[in-house]
Amino acid sequence: MPPMDTRTPTDDDARYLALCARDARFDGRFFTGVTSTGIYCRPVCAVRAPRRANCRFFDHAAQAERAGFRPCLRCRPELAPLSRAWSTQDAGELLVQHATRLLDDPAQWVGEDGPAMQRLAAKLGVSDRHLRRVFEAHLGVSPLQVLHTRRLLAAKQLLTDTRLSVGAVAAASGFSSLRRFNAALLERYGLSPTAMRRRGVDASGSHAVALGWRPPLDVPALLAFLDARRLPGVDAIDLDQQRYWRTLRLHTPSGTHTGWFGLRFEPERHRVWLHASDGLLPALPTLIWRVRALCDLDADPHAIDAVLGAHFPGGTALRVPGAIDGFELAVRAVLGQQVTVAAARTLAGRLVARFGEPLETPDPALNRLFPTPQALAGASADELGSLGIVRQRQGAIQALARGVAEGTLDLGPHADLATTTAALTALPGIGPWTAQYIAMRALRWPDAWPAADVALHHTLGLSGTPRERERACEALARAWQPWRSYAVLRAWAGLYRPVPVPTPALEGSPS
Repeated sequence: MPPMDTRTPTDDDARYLALCARDARFDGRFFTGVTSTGIYCRPVCAVRAPRRANCRFFDHAAQAERAGFRPCLRCRPELAPLSRAWSTQDAGELLVQHATRLLDDPAQWVGEDGPAMQRLAAKLGVSDRHLRRVFEAHLGVSPLQVLHTRRLLAAKQLLTDTRLSVGAVAAASGFSSLRRFNAALLERYGLSPTAMRRRGVDASGSHAVALGWRPPLDVPALLAFLDARRLPGVDAIDLDQQRYWRTLRLHTPSGTHTGWFGLRFEPERHRVWLHASDGLLPALPTLIWRVRALCDLDADPHAIDAVLGAHFPGGTALRVPGAIDGFELAVRAVLGQQVTVAAARTLAGRLVARFGEPLETPDPALNRLFPTPQALAGASADELGSLGIVRQRQGAIQALARGVAEGTLDLGPHADLATTTAALTALPGIGPWTAQYIAMRALRWPDAWPAADVALHHTLGLSGTPRERERACEALARAWQPWRSYAVLRAWAGLYRPVPVPTPALEGSPS
């Protein structure tokens, strides 16, 4: 079946104009293959724009590579923001979008190709044959080709920006053998691993990796949000220098990795530099993926603003801060029930000091890891109570911890929304507000809506009983689907402006 391609020459002419303007708003939304060089580039590539007749345009990097193009070594397609389009219309398009988001997760890269595709299809509730058919129809490539492209682009980034051994890069990129890795790199890119090397280690011994985003992004607002929730010993922020760093424990198929990472933002170049300690390097693809979620780097601000802009003017650059760890976010959401952000941070800080594992880092301010689910599941009521945590929240935290430790509760960004929110609200001490907040930040659901939030009621100008305000809140937000999570951030920032409803003209009066 030939790939479904509904683009017109006018669409490609518009893409060419974006390419000539190096418009960063289109970064990651398409790639340009140049027939005269055999290279494919991002729209922001700094080289001289090629002739229009020499350009072929692709929606996905895998399409460009299947057509025989190699990634540009200058603009580096692996740095482009990922595509995060949302559709409510075509079922096949929805399936492809969900599948490609799963394939962006390094956890899906491990194992032999056949079983990996079977696991992907099973998670999506379809057969692997149907999945291949839908991919060919919508993208013109197979899901396995998309997986290979993700692996190779991740390997290219690690080879370019770190000093990991070639064997470690191959393992981190999901290749089962060094021989297969070398052969794939040579076949697809015409380069050996050592040919891609360049110096990527800074003076502190960490490794720097560049991550891009589509502008605009309000970096001060993002960092201010994280700063208000900063935990002593776990994370630190310099608002003036636009830097963020923290400790982290990562679980990957290859094992558990601990260390620290730092972020340094360059707003003028629409990128952030990720610095990772040696302990986290074997899990670097997973760390990159988590950081992209934490900073919401893959959002399409203009698509979101097309829905929200009338009611929330001036909020185009606001992003929804994600979670570097779903369990940590869920525990902190429970601690934040019916108290201020500052009070919740104080309680979380005590929890870290009592149950967090010590960690040595170059910065004395970073010295502990957030407690594991096992540590909190085994904590006694007296231990938690001595920290100022009331009995109801003690039960909620321990129920969360047991669910995650036993594997019965998934708080990752690929968790089934309905299943997870139902499981959360079934736990003692967790209601719809907490479940929706977790969905917004940990599950990365763009349409979460904590309708019972008192701050939302206030900024939206709602009155009446709590139940009346909640119903009015739900009704008002229907027009903001599927981007209600972003409406929450804009409302909390005080950007809501009611849009007057036009009064119908009376019969016989001038319209």
